[in-house]
Amino acid sequence: MIRVLLADDQALVRAGFKALLDAQPDIEVVGEAGDGDQAFSLTMELRPDVVLMDIRMPGRDGLEATRMIAVDDRLAAVRIVILTTFELDEYVFEAIRSGASGFLVKDTEPVELLRAVRAVAAGDALLSPSVTRRLIGEFASRAKEPALGAELDRLTDREREVMALVGAGLTNEEIAEKLYMSPATSKTHVSRAMVKLGARDRAQLVVFAYESGLVRPGWSAPPGA
Repeated sequence: MIRVLLADDQALVRAGFKALLDAQPDIEVVGEAGDGDQAFSLTMELRPDVVLMDIRMPGRDGLEATRMIAVDDRLAAVRIVILTTFELDEYVFEAIRSGASGFLVKDTEPVELLRAVRAVAAGDALLSPSVTRRLIGEFASRAKEPALGAELDRLTDREREVMALVGAGLTNEEIAEKLYMSPATSKTHVSRAMVKLGARDRAQLVVFAYESGLVRPGWSAPPGA
């Protein structure tokens, strides 16, 4: 059973999500929060698998609540999906950087919401290749000097190569085809890179890939790949 916490300041929105999710045999809404403080305290208390987090709430907003959850080791298994009105606004960018596994626009189709909850609970990130590339464009506009040199030393050459392709927006299957390996091997390299870098999920691996300099704006793949 996938346990979900809803965090949104609009009761009507929460009610709609709850009715949809609770109607599924494998999903249960275990709590509701109306602001960021409640979202964090209920996450601590209930330890849900997935938090659907509205980014704009009164008091402590969803962005700050996301940061608080993501940095707490006791909540390492909790996955956060940002709910937003507009795709990839500045807050979504910061939320993914802070540890969210992806985002959904609030008017998404019900079947997509259900798919998203199940995907994130299984450890996947809600970042399509096209969205990943747009995120990298956001990183480019806020470019900083690469800051993860020491951490990258933990990776093997192959893991760096795979991580760069993740950052460029490729799926495991596309990475496998490009590097002449099986999708299972590709997935293993991605998982090992995540563990070594302390990335919560694939979304954070994209962040690390850019901020380390492995991926640069405009790349469709790293040189030589």
